[in-house]
Amino acid sequence: MSIKIQDKLIGEDQPCFIIAEAGSNHDRDLGQAKKLIDVAAEAGVDAVKFQSFTADKIAARTEDDIMKLGDEYDTADHLYDLYAKLELPREWQEELRDYAEEKGLIFLSTPFDYDAVDQLDELGIAAFKIASFECIDLPFLKYIAKKGKPIILSTGMANLGEIEESIEAIYNEENQQLALLHCGINYPMPMEDVNLAAMDTMKQAFQVPVGYSDHTLGITVPIAAVARGAKVIEKHYTLSRDLPGPDHKFALEPEELKTMVKGIREAEAAIGSPIKKHVDSEEIHYYRGRRSIFAIKDIEKGMTITEDMVRILRPGIGLKPKYYDLVIGRKASADIKANEPITWENV
Repeated sequence: MSIKIQDKLIGEDQPCFIIAEAGSNHDRDLGQAKKLIDVAAEAGVDAVKFQSFTADKIAARTEDDIMKLGDEYDTADHLYDLYAKLELPREWQEELRDYAEEKGLIFLSTPFDYDAVDQLDELGIAAFKIASFECIDLPFLKYIAKKGKPIILSTGMANLGEIEESIEAIYNEENQQLALLHCGINYPMPMEDVNLAAMDTMKQAFQVPVGYSDHTLGITVPIAAVARGAKVIEKHYTLSRDLPGPDHKFALEPEELKTMVKGIREAEAAIGSPIKKHVDSEEIHYYRGRRSIFAIKDIEKGMTITEDMVRILRPGIGLKPKYYDLVIGRKASADIKANEPITWENV
């Protein structure tokens, strides 16, 4: 099964759809947001993605200890305050969409509330990308599904039962344009917890395109995911990891993003065909490097060929070594000079 986002098909035998996740790394600076789009375009990704949320509609102002942030966050002590500092001004969205399209990119933004869904729909967004934390919010999924647009659903922390419920909620709204992303939620995600093999389980269980949303450091995992069959890759990036804020530190810098895209495309090219045989570019080596049966002395027509008359040597332009025992004891049907190959025509 495949889905289509604008002119991009996502599915088997299709190139991986690469999403550069700008997220909240704009730091509420429109110029910085546009620079992020420039970086994504230069890297050669398919889509650039931001996040559409407001603090009031994503988090409660509770003083419960769960909302208190540790030392790893350098810009806020409370989760609500962190969100407030990272909101993408909604009036930017149309300008960012137009700028991304000018650069040849598909503009996406993850909605975290119903108003965001409506606004993005009015902007003509090509697809909805849903974050892992919203995966179990079935009323929200239904609302998005009703918009009738393709959905890319991250499934971080979700088990198969929860994913099945999410899919059912979407499908019940007569929307089957769905791709699933395996995902880890730690920032950064330890390598030993990535579990790329879960993509195989999801693909087999749900029969939809499957990809990977990556929060590890570096580019190893997204390239490995593509080699394992990921049809969508999402990766956070930034202008600099030295910028303050929660998402910069584990994100790729511009040259790294470019290297990741190059690595993904090279991995796709390397996957190639499941047929095991030599390829056209190996043709000269197929004959030059392989061995075949050669005469090592002159053999006159009618002579019985003995082991001291022949040897298995390069190149492979005569009979293959597997026919050696069939050649020994046969008579030469023509004169064979030393260093000439043995063929079916001369024995």
